[in-house]
Amino acid sequence: MSNPVVIVTGAAGVLGQAVASHLGQAGYRLLLVDLNQPDWEGDSDAVSIGNVDLTQPEHAQEVVNQAWEYFGQIDGVVNLAGGFVWEPQAESSLETWDRMYAMNVQTTVNMCQAVLAQFQDQQSGAIVNVGAAAAIKAGAGMGAYAASKSAVLRLTEALAAENKQFGVRVNAVLPSILDTPANRASMPDADPADWVAPASLAGVIEFLLSDLARDIHGAGIPVVGRVTI
Repeated sequence: MSNPVVIVTGAAGVLGQAVASHLGQAGYRLLLVDLNQPDWEGDSDAVSIGNVDLTQPEHAQEVVNQAWEYFGQIDGVVNLAGGFVWEPQAESSLETWDRMYAMNVQTTVNMCQAVLAQFQDQQSGAIVNVGAAAAIKAGAGMGAYAASKSAVLRLTEALAAENKQFGVRVNAVLPSILDTPANRASMPDADPADWVAPASLAGVIEFLLSDLARDIHGAGIPVVGRVTI
């Protein structure tokens, strides 16, 4: 069999780049998509596409179409596309809630919707959604964000129940604070050694894509480093 093909959304971000690098080194062929143009300097067979707005279902369907055009197969999807906002509820607005829903839930729903029929037909496929530890317990200022990531986890559970009979696996990772330049800048007094390294989370995602996780369905796996949740 040829090396598996995985679509990675949100691939221009720090975590997206880490996941792409890890999967590329593991031999996966990749379709990397984002609103911004994802960089790719790896040796693996990869296609990078920018200007993709996954809040639009037609964009998600076009991503799936492009993957078939370039590679002739799709074996997995990693839904990284999303966003974060910290906003106490007394200062919040419905616009914030709508934005978090669109960025975190709608993007995931649209990509899953676009690929599931094919996965069901081929009786195989793995989807890994990126939720958040806040889906388990929200902190101050995280109402809209945590609610949207909780919806991602509930979606993961529902899709797993609906699709495991077709040989399709759907799981989620629930990271705490990622060690990124932006988080270091916004929390200069924190110890980033307590946080989750993007490369570490990428390894968990690769595990969930692999046959080693063939018996895992509907899991939300906390990846929290030394952060207390």
